Amino acid sequence: MTAEYDPLPAPFESRFDYGAAYRAPWWLPGPHAQTIYPALFGPRPALPFMREVWTTPDGDCVGVDYCFAGIDPAHATPTVLLLHGLEGSSRSHYALGLMQAVVARGWRGVVVHWRGCGGLVNRAPRAYHSGDSDEADWIIREIRKRHEGPLYAVGVSLGGNVLLKWLGERGDEAEKLLAGAAAVSVPYDLAAGSRMLERGFARLYARAFLQTMIPKALAMLAAHPGLFDRDRLRRARTLREFDDAFTAPLHGFRDAADYYARSSSKRFLPGIRVPALLISARNDPFLPGRYLPDARHLPSSVTALFSDSGGHAGFTSGPPPGRFEWVPSSVLEFFSRHSDHADTQRNL
Repeated sequence: MTAEYDPLPAPFESRFDYGAAYRAPWWLPGPHAQTIYPALFGPRPALPFMREVWTTPDGDCVGVDYCFAGIDPAHATPTVLLLHGLEGSSRSHYALGLMQAVVARGWRGVVVHWRGCGGLVNRAPRAYHSGDSDEADWIIREIRKRHEGPLYAVGVSLGGNVLLKWLGERGDEAEKLLAGAAAVSVPYDLAAGSRMLERGFARLYARAFLQTMIPKALAMLAAHPGLFDRDRLRRARTLREFDDAFTAPLHGFRDAADYYARSSSKRFLPGIRVPALLISARNDPFLPGRYLPDARHLPSSVTALFSDSGGHAGFTSGPPPGRFEWVPSSVLEFFSRHSDHADTQRNL
């Protein structure tokens, strides 16, 4: 399987300074434009994904999309795993941008979809959520078992929250599995993020998510009656109401507040030992900037790259119509700079 790729620019020469490396272009003002423009108008390269369907330990299924770009799948080349955001997939703009940069380096890319995403339907009475580090643990170990060479993980938004929670919980054990990690536009405080998405223009983001999440939940209820209150779910108009009606009862949380408190990644950051890069914008419309971690108090393994602008999973650069490689270039350069950490990995 072969494909043609536009050459990427040289890797971004980032200084990894707190808040100094990225600035939004003048023609893309404000957090919403910086969030929506790349999602709608970012490049959509025709990457040669190869789909596998894995069966989870409890009999459910997840879609796994590989991007080899002509390399031998068995070769011990570096692998970059992407954990996508809420209702995302391998076709999300940030996934395509990262995978294009990965294959341009001759590395292996893989996007593992959360349950019910990527076109597959849940088989089990279980979905996915922002604190699902047990699912991430299974995913990472499966990738580690199947492929030699360094393994890096990238999480975006919800996927970044799950990844950071997993890294903090596993601590030293995670070093045996991953050579490096990166988390982009993470909602570090889920309660604060939920409140943010109940205000003003940001309510449109929540409404867009609910348009797909509620039908999926109702389909699960039809297959598994009695899981939760159907009428309460149908009345949900905010993510908090959805999480109260669906996410919390389905996954063993008392309510949305309990889910947010136990799943927010911010409190797990001190336990991270794997070299990790955090990329966020203080104007992210999904999380107030004051809730970002204080970079001065992060463990030495964690590097914060926080900017004043960029939106949510946006970070467009350059003159119109814009360039979209800033995040992929920064992430892959970070991984390359920490490649010596890969020498300490061993398979479990």
